Amino acid sequence: MSTPRDDGGPALDPVPGQAFEHLWTPYRMAYIRGEGKPTGAHDCPFCVIPTMSDEEGLIVARGTTVFAVLNLYPYNAGHLMLVPYRHVPDYTDLTTDEVAELGAFTQTAMRVVRSVSGAHGFNIGMNQGSVAGAGIADHLHQHAVPRWGGDTNFMPVIGLTRVLPQVLRETRDLLAKAWAESAAEPATAREG
Repeated sequence: MSTPRDDGGPALDPVPGQAFEHLWTPYRMAYIRGEGKPTGAHDCPFCVIPTMSDEEGLIVARGTTVFAVLNLYPYNAGHLMLVPYRHVPDYTDLTTDEVAELGAFTQTAMRVVRSVSGAHGFNIGMNQGSVAGAGIADHLHQHAVPRWGGDTNFMPVIGLTRVLPQVLRETRDLLAKAWAESAAEPATAREG
């Protein structure tokens, strides 16, 4: 039985020595058990998103073989995913053209996020297979997570809460505009 707090905040679990508050999300148990997870290309979110408008799907940019989309559950503001249109699970399944465009999109994502938000660094990577942490293991996707000095502060460490300073649609609009401007900029201007 939880005890109500005097300050009106959520009840604390009375486990001795435990100071964490709990945010109960029982609806997630179905997902953990595998209910509702994609079973193939017909219900894969990364296959469905490109059929939506850019605004509705949170798509920042579309390429020939790859698209850039905001993560619906971001680790940090501006957390992008670079996703091939083809429904393939493994990096080794990509064609040479897909690998090249995935790399180019990763570079552009970094440039664009830096120009919009002044990110100090990035975590770039992909989890290959569910045992490696891939939430949607059947459709390869690469994360580009912007980082700032001090972005891991008391909120996620002690408060177990992430603070995102902007709603996803506004972030998408800013990044899409900067991406389009970046694409219009000659490559020599970026190299100089």
